Amino acid sequence: FVKHLDRVKKPLIQTPIAIRAERDGITVEVAMWWNDSYHENVLAFTNNIPQRDGGTHLAGFRAALTRQITGYGDASGQTKKEKVSLTGDDCREGLTAVLSVKVPDPKFSSQTKDKLVSSEVRPVVESLVNEALGTWLEEHPSEGKVVVEKVIQAAAAREAARKARDITRKSTLGVTSLPGKLADCQERDPAKSEIFIVEGDSAGGSAKGGRSRQNQAILPLRGKILNVERARFDRMLSSDMIGTLITALGTSIGKDEFNADKLRYHKIILMTDADVDGAHIRTLLLTFFFRQMPELIERGHLYIAQPPLYKVTRGKSSQYLKDESAYEEYLIDSGLEEASLTLGSGEVRTGQDLHSAIDDALAVRQLINGLHTRYNRSVVEQAAIAGALNADVLADLGRANAMAERVAKRLDLIAEDTERGWTGRLSTSNDGVGGYVFERTVRGVKEFVQLDAGLINSADARQLDRYASRLAEIYSEPPVLRRKEVSETIAGPLALLNAVFATGRKGLTMQRYKGLGEMNAEQLWETTLDPNVRSLLQVKVTDATDADSLFSRLMGDEVEPRREFIQDNALSVANLDV
Repeated sequence: FVKHLDRVKKPLIQTPIAIRAERDGITVEVAMWWNDSYHENVLAFTNNIPQRDGGTHLAGFRAALTRQITGYGDASGQTKKEKVSLTGDDCREGLTAVLSVKVPDPKFSSQTKDKLVSSEVRPVVESLVNEALGTWLEEHPSEGKVVVEKVIQAAAAREAARKARDITRKSTLGVTSLPGKLADCQERDPAKSEIFIVEGDSAGGSAKGGRSRQNQAILPLRGKILNVERARFDRMLSSDMIGTLITALGTSIGKDEFNADKLRYHKIILMTDADVDGAHIRTLLLTFFFRQMPELIERGHLYIAQPPLYKVTRGKSSQYLKDESAYEEYLIDSGLEEASLTLGSGEVRTGQDLHSAIDDALAVRQLINGLHTRYNRSVVEQAAIAGALNADVLADLGRANAMAERVAKRLDLIAEDTERGWTGRLSTSNDGVGGYVFERTVRGVKEFVQLDAGLINSADARQLDRYASRLAEIYSEPPVLRRKEVSETIAGPLALLNAVFATGRKGLTMQRYKGLGEMNAEQLWETTLDPNVRSLLQVKVTDATDADSLFSRLMGDEVEPRREFIQDNALSVANLDV
């Protein structure tokens, strides 16, 4: 019957515990087990009559159950290890049981017989269940451990729920009195208020000094926030940092307690450093909001600040640049002032035509950088200009041999006089794989470079080959870049970028901000806090299933999926901070 009651639930033990015993003329029968739910389901009978309100037989059963489970947990060391104190309610979470007693002269509280009041029944039931359950736990230690683990989880959840309720009861005055932590704003309308969650006390000090006190609150967090993906709910709420965050937001936490309508700020802005530690803290905060307060993301309340990564100064003029791309764009604009590119045909490119050549060079650089590090970048660049990355050419023996020689000539064309002597050929079986082989000997040292068929048949190589005609038009003969009275011969698109960047850096002072604490209050307002000039990224979840999988993979306990993700995406990393 117990199995029937739990037919749609997952049991924690293989077979229900069956107890049948008699003492002092009272017969006691019990069938019980635990499932993975959170509800107790105990049916009590006296002489086959059900007692909806229980009675002395149920009280005896519960007392014996609590004594044995808590005693077993203490004896095994599980409760001490988890630092929890078990109660009867914890022991009965997920319990399904049928309790039946046969009593010669039962007494009930009313004619409906909903509650047994015979006092002599309790000690008999308590004694018999205590003995039988103790024996079962001794004979089934592995299943007993599973049951106690379930009970410990119930105790932890109970404690967490209590803490959540305590946090909920804290008043708004309690938030503003947090010393050295939350710097609240004057505005009381959540729709007009915003809170910046800032990394560290240093940045927090600058942010507090630079903010608009009218509607901007600052909450500095010191150190790394707890990874809630790996932490039980009770451990999460025991974290002072998370408790402070929950209190500041005002929503409470947990299924039954969370209330998004009580959010005190309708813009929650994560403002962390641009270095790897800042990215880690931002990821931990995103994990917290995704797992514990997803409704705030769904309502569009969560944002990520975009503080500048660079400050560039030329003369008396300063400018903030938000990322590497903006910095390169600035260098290009500076480097191309009064610049021209003279091609081998005599054509001179300036203005938008020269900018188009730079755009192509940026795209080619990204594709080449995406290739495996075993490939020589300079050789790949010259092969792309020559058109050698076309798989159709490699398939034609005659064209492929001619192409190998053409690329070798290009390599000699851009090499120093003492470092020439490149030869090119198709690879043989001795080389291991198909493709091109280029060799030279410089000062007695032989250099061997291979562009194998795997590279030439790759998606990146096919993308590079689409630029072949435009690259050949500009670089078939090395062009000359001129700016004012300075000229430089350009070997290819990568060399063009390097030359323009070098020119753009002349007379420039660059400061890279790795931490928000490096900015003073005025700079932080100008770049990150001022609503008129700042950039914010709104956090959205377009595919909840993918997001769930990604957080579990990257932030969970399993190491293997995380390692696979890192290996699969290693070549996509830019600006690695080591």
